[in-house]
Amino acid sequence: MAVSTDTGGSGTAPPDARGHRTAEALRRYWRANVRFMAVLLGFWALAGLGAGILFADTLNAYRIAGTGFPLGFWFAHQGSIIVFVLLILAYCLFMNRLDDRHRRELEAREQEG
Repeated sequence: MAVSTDTGGSGTAPPDARGHRTAEALRRYWRANVRFMAVLLGFWALAGLGAGILFADTLNAYRIAGTGFPLGFWFAHQGSIIVFVLLILAYCLFMNRLDDRHRRELEAREQEG
């Protein structure tokens, strides 16, 4: 990003103000990233630990159609892996949108001054 040294009434903000706004945009970006990761890790823990171990006895009352496997057993061995892969997909899609939004915000700031 090019920094203008022009301080005459050109209407552009001084470099310190632009740097502060950019730093604030980066903080918002990482805050959204960390918040979403925490939500995804919560879902992963619920699927892996909750459904596979803590609630396995309750889920074992149900059987997967066509296989005869108890649902708790399936979550402990297969389901948590499938949920993990789906959470990776969700993270990729979310981060693509977040990256695009952040890039547009930075480009708009660069065009401002």
